[in-house]
Amino acid sequence: MSTQAVHVDLEQPPRRKAKFIRTVKKYWMFYLMMLPALLVLLLNNYIPMFGIIIAFKNINYTDGILGSPWSGFSNFKYLFMTSDSWVITRNTLLYNSGFIILNLIFPLAFAIMLNEIKNRFLAKMHQTVMFLPYFLSMIVISYLTYAFLSDTNGFFNKTLLPMLNIDPVNWYFTKEVWPYILSMVNTWKSMGYYTVIYMAAIIGIDEEYYEAATIDGASKFKQIFTITIPLLTPIITIMTLLQIGRIFNADFGLFFQVPRESGVLFPVTNVIDTYVYRTFITVGDIGLSSAAGLIQSVVGFTLVFLSNWIVRRIDSDNALF
Repeated sequence: MSTQAVHVDLEQPPRRKAKFIRTVKKYWMFYLMMLPALLVLLLNNYIPMFGIIIAFKNINYTDGILGSPWSGFSNFKYLFMTSDSWVITRNTLLYNSGFIILNLIFPLAFAIMLNEIKNRFLAKMHQTVMFLPYFLSMIVISYLTYAFLSDTNGFFNKTLLPMLNIDPVNWYFTKEVWPYILSMVNTWKSMGYYTVIYMAAIIGIDEEYYEAATIDGASKFKQIFTITIPLLTPIITIMTLLQIGRIFNADFGLFFQVPRESGVLFPVTNVIDTYVYRTFITVGDIGLSSAAGLIQSVVGFTLVFLSNWIVRRIDSDNALF
């Protein structure tokens, strides 16, 4: 029996190889069509991975990347052993955690409401208006924010607060309000993108579910919580997992452009990405930014797998992979 088992094991690889060759010959046109995408993936995603050695080197532009001396983990120590390491880590994690929650609640609610609009023209118009901020750069958004918060000519200090008999606020020197401002700006900018995704998923739900629920006397709110949201659980899980993968990455434009580099706001606006940028401007060592990028990638990769493992343990049908 053992001889037969060995014989089978020795025969399996040639059979698999022959089967693979037959598959390639049969579908060679599809493999040829896939080749450009594979080349792009290789050039943009895999070859640049060799650049992680920069994170472990003290880059000397005279000697080049390969000729520069190794620095070990000194770049990582500099990033996380400074007096600002706790602040930037805390801000990055707390902001992104809040963004994940807000980017779930508000877009999902608006997607459900837009789906209830029977006039398709109005629904498309609202959808387009909500999607527009997603295409605006953070520089444009920073000027729009400044138009509201300017000390002298801003809408709040010039119009709204005087109407309410409230004294003007020096917004760019009041750090307590900026966690709320940045959260609102991020939600406003990204809400259209997530709303469109959730709307596409809602449109794909079979209308027979709602017809049966209506016959049974279920109200609209009951249909939302018993039909719509449960059937959206897979797409909600996927979008949440993708955002968890970037929980250690901050939107550089949001935290750098919108607060207009006000030093008073650094305790609540300084995140890993802005800190690395300012350090690079001061020190000029790309090893620090590479170390930060490597840590962000490793942490994001780990969190995605850990979150997906938890989801798979709870409900394997809703796991990402």
